[in-house]
This record gives sequence, C-alpha cells and structure tokens, in this order.
Amino acid sequence: MAEKHYQTILFSRKEKVGRISLNRPEVHNAFNATMIRELAGAFDESQKDESVRVVVLTGAGESFCAGADLNWMREIIHYSFEQNLKESMEVAELMHKIYTLPKPTIARVNGTTIGGGNGLFSACDIAIASERAKFGLSEVKIGLVPAAISPYVIRRIGESAAHELFLTGERFDARRALEIRLVNKVVPREELDEKVNDVIRLLLSSGPEAMASCKELLHKVPAMTVAEAKAYTAEMIARLRVSQEGQEGMAAFLEKRKPKWVKD
Repeated sequence: MAEKHYQTILFSRKEKVGRISLNRPEVHNAFNATMIRELAGAFDESQKDESVRVVVLTGAGESFCAGADLNWMREIIHYSFEQNLKESMEVAELMHKIYTLPKPTIARVNGTTIGGGNGLFSACDIAIASERAKFGLSEVKIGLVPAAISPYVIRRIGESAAHELFLTGERFDARRALEIRLVNKVVPREELDEKVNDVIRLLLSSGPEAMASCKELLHKVPAMTVAEAKAYTAEMIARLRVSQEGQEGMAAFLEKRKPKWVKD
C-alpha cells in the first residue's frame, strides 16, 4: 500500500482505490486553508497514479464535514477583498478538480455535513450517506452564500430545492437529502462500508477509459445544442470502438470472458 501523510487529511492507495479522509474529527472535519490545499494535492496524486481507478472521499470520526473552520473564519474576517478572492478561488478550484477528475469518485457521507462540506460530496460522482447524517446549507445565517459549491449542489438537487435550502438555511435529515437527490443512496450506518464496497466493485468492472469518457460526456453534453452533440457523440463512440480498451471490451463480451481490466 502506498501512503502519504498530511496534516489535515488521510490519503491511502490500495487495491486500485484511493481513499481520502478529512481528518480533523475534533472539529467535525471543518476545513481550513491547509485542508483545502491538501485535498487538492491528494486529488492530483489520485489522477496521476495509474494504479488508482476509483477515489473514495469521507470524514474521520462521526462527522463528514462541518464546513469552514471557526478559527479560519476569525482570520478571513480581516482579509481584504483580494485576499478573500484568492482563498475563495482555491475552494472553487478544489471543487472543480473533484468534479472533473477523470476517474469515478464516491463520497462516503458518514455523518453531519454543513455548508461547504455539501460541496465536497456534491462534486463527487456518487454520494452514499449514513441514515444518521444531517445536512444544512446555512451560509445565509451568517450573511454569506454557498457560492463556490453552488454549481455542484444545484446540479444535484435542481433549482427548486436549491431556492428553498439556500435561502432558508434549513437543517434536514438523510431521508430528505435522498428525496431531493442530494445523495444517491442512504443506508444504515453499519452498512455504509458494505454499500461503498459494492459500488467500488461495480466501478472496477468497467473500462477505465470508458468511465473517463463518460465523465467528459456528462460534463459537456448538457451545455451543447442537439446539433453540436450529434457530431461530438458520434466522434466519441467511434474513437472508443477502435481504441485498445474498446476492442478488448467488445472481444471479451463476444468471447464470453472477463476483460483484461477486471483480471489485472
């Protein structure tokens, strides 16, 4: 197992899975500038490491992420606009890095998630939550807004739910989170790891290049016109059919055997 140590997160790589854990349980994994930078570094490492095919993001202890750290907020309240913009851009860049990672990402939402923590898991492909998890987009209660995380949360829950939850700052439970599609699945706390592992197995049975192309498709097609998508999607499938992975996958299907990426 390859492992790298950080101040605010845990990061390990084993059996084709990179596992990133927010590791400040004493403050419910609230993030600060150090954690933002370390998360960005861990996702960069996950992208570069060809042995990593799936990334799991979770929190240590009982909480997933309590949002911004209070001590960090005590610092930034004295920042200039330029300093605030720099810090905010780092958060925005992290969210975009997670969202555009060309490998599937799973958020293991093990507990309470407030404010920006919702952005961290919303930027992931699949969010699996404990039934004990609580949620809140409560930035308006302190005169702020869920700005950098909004592109990812709105994509998950749509404008109607976003209007309600962004404006009221209401706290809600895992059942409500599932109803509005903020998370994909909700399971009992003791079954969380089993469900995450089930999804990992499904992902590892899929072609790595095909999944990267799927993510590209999902990011680009919604912003295209039908005419633009016609040429783009035709070119993509043609390219994949003649690729080494596509050839292997189709051959394995026709020969009734497992493709090489499953056996590797």
